[in-house]
Amino acid sequence: MTADSARLSVIAPGGMPLVAPGDDLAALILDALKQAGEVLRDGDVLVVAQKIVSKAEGRYRVLEDVEPSDRAIEVAGITDKDPRLVELILSESTEIVRHRKGVLVVAHRIGIVMANAGIDASNVEPTAAGTRVLLLPEDPDRSAALLRDAIGKNTGADVAVVINDSVGRAWRNGTVGIALGSAGLPALNDLNGTPDLFGRPLQASQVGLADELAATASLVMGQANEGRPVVLIRGLAQSVTGVDTGDGDAGDLIRPREQDLFR
Repeated sequence: MTADSARLSVIAPGGMPLVAPGDDLAALILDALKQAGEVLRDGDVLVVAQKIVSKAEGRYRVLEDVEPSDRAIEVAGITDKDPRLVELILSESTEIVRHRKGVLVVAHRIGIVMANAGIDASNVEPTAAGTRVLLLPEDPDRSAALLRDAIGKNTGADVAVVINDSVGRAWRNGTVGIALGSAGLPALNDLNGTPDLFGRPLQASQVGLADELAATASLVMGQANEGRPVVLIRGLAQSVTGVDTGDGDAGDLIRPREQDLFR
């Protein structure tokens, strides 16, 4: 038996300007794709860096404007972090999962467990008002859905949108891209019942499809000054089983707390 070949195209156009609050993100993305000679097609996936979504949504905070609570001051003393930053982290979180000097891992209010509630100052433009940091989008799944809708209306193409960010992982060194928001594809691709090579139905095969796309895009986005915050992935439906079987959002990827054996 000869397996069919599979091929994905991963394209990271340059030319994206710095994004400011209130910018039309869909228009900026489409212009960058046009400059790169790309025309969106049905089935394409756009992976968009969290940073530019948060910037367009104005999710900035200035540390000098933050008044830390007693709890934030206490946690800051344990973790050796700025109490004002800790106050923002706590305000974006539902619980502290782990902490030690230099590390504060929390459950973000959208459900994702991550360091510092995803708040940081990398690739954030300085301001005369003080030290500026950037929070995650208020509702990443909604942001992905709105962006998908706007792009569809402008192009007529039925595309999926994934909003990604880089996070650390328990037991593993290094960060990888994960999906914070997703629209237009089964973020959790359930392959249970699909036959294996010998015709046996799969019993426990759920693929974190949106996370895998997010990680793929992170490779070409880069982490420093590359300036490539949007990635076009083409050929997914022809290469991946089950992509056309449903829809979902990144919330589907979050394991319920009562099923989390490590918290």
